[in-house]
Amino acid sequence: MNTILADVLPPREITCFKAYDLRGILNETIDEDIAYRVGRAFVDVLKVNSVVVGYDARASSHELAAALISGIRDAGAAVIDIKLAGTEEVYNATSHFGAGGGIEITASHNPINYNGMKIVAEGSRPVDPDGELAKVHKVAEAGRFEVQTRIGAYRDAHIEARCAYVKKVLSFIDVGSLRPLKLVVNCGNGAAAAAYTAIKQELANQSAPLVFVDQFLEPDASFPNGIPNPLLVENQPVTREKVLVSQADIGVAFDGDFDRCFFFDETGQFIPGEYIVGLLADVFLDKEAAAAIVHDPRVVLNTRDVIAAKGGQAVQSRTGHAFVKQVMRKHKAVYGGEMSAHHYFRDFSYCDSGMIPWLLICELMGRTGKPLSALLAERMQKFPSSGEHNFKIADPAKAISAVVDAYKEDALIEDRSDGVSLEFNDWRFNLRSSNTEPVVRLNIESRNDTHLVNEKFKEISTILDQFAC
Repeated sequence: MNTILADVLPPREITCFKAYDLRGILNETIDEDIAYRVGRAFVDVLKVNSVVVGYDARASSHELAAALISGIRDAGAAVIDIKLAGTEEVYNATSHFGAGGGIEITASHNPINYNGMKIVAEGSRPVDPDGELAKVHKVAEAGRFEVQTRIGAYRDAHIEARCAYVKKVLSFIDVGSLRPLKLVVNCGNGAAAAAYTAIKQELANQSAPLVFVDQFLEPDASFPNGIPNPLLVENQPVTREKVLVSQADIGVAFDGDFDRCFFFDETGQFIPGEYIVGLLADVFLDKEAAAAIVHDPRVVLNTRDVIAAKGGQAVQSRTGHAFVKQVMRKHKAVYGGEMSAHHYFRDFSYCDSGMIPWLLICELMGRTGKPLSALLAERMQKFPSSGEHNFKIADPAKAISAVVDAYKEDALIEDRSDGVSLEFNDWRFNLRSSNTEPVVRLNIESRNDTHLVNEKFKEISTILDQFAC
């Protein structure tokens, strides 16, 4: 491509760039002009020849994608359009087509008036937050772009991309190991429907003995059943009740762009994400002995114990997909998991997927003959945790210091790699402040002592409440 001259748009402040993605309020901090600028800047900064583009089910996503596509093509790069798709479908398509990068228009679980972008580079690797993404931000704001001698090509590849995606996710399991199970699957009226339906159809083609009970299947930009965020306690009863009424073996619920999935056992109990991390670590260590497993620092005791028992290598990463993926690539880890229900797989370009986990767990239930509750009961009793609790704090740093000062004298380990973690003989806690709001997040866990978890939660909450907004 031959550069002729600089193409100029008026400079504009852009505030929707976050730590490793974009997220903003529609027509306030993100709009079609910004999407166009990002498309041009992405091509100019990363010097790519082609970009995969997908978008979620929000009303604004198609228009933002169209503007993004125009920017990419005006920068001279080809667009591989996979249309309505989940974030992980963009990840897979970027590798499948050998594209220079991929961008998903999505606000995931954020409120209905939000939208954003998740971006990867060649090989589906995350863009470097302090390097590449910062440069894209700077160029997009400045509005000075390279003009190319031609418009980039356009290709509608949504059919090929989905077929390749279904083949890839099903490669993680042995369909012959599946036994008869009934699943409730809540798509949340988000982007999951088409990919999930295609997976379900291929499982049927292979005579998998699974029965599916669909819930909120069709994408609906109005989100009539609420923004799909199953991590919120108030959003969990609808799936729980469906599991019980249907007498299902397992419940699965997705967020808006389905890169996260959440589980309910046959009793309707919601399974906290940290126990799924331990369960999947166990699955992969059975498949690949002594492999490296990456975990985040918030709740770790169960995961560490599982990995040690199987002779694996536990590797801790900072919270956040860009950090987990970087650590996984460094250690060639077979699997990585965060308690927030992001699950990453080496053989999925080190990316996160919301579809692969439920397939693996169904395979595990088939191989063991055990219900999900039985697979987890011992682990949940042995390593009880508080779950993550958010505190609105006027001065997060001061509040965290007050908690640390109260406990550090008795701590055996102090870890400041991501927030602050203090570890004691029989319990530990992690405190982290939000990057975007005055919030402190607390997690507490223990070894076989639920009463201790509750006691320490009350103590630390009392300290944090003194600094409440």
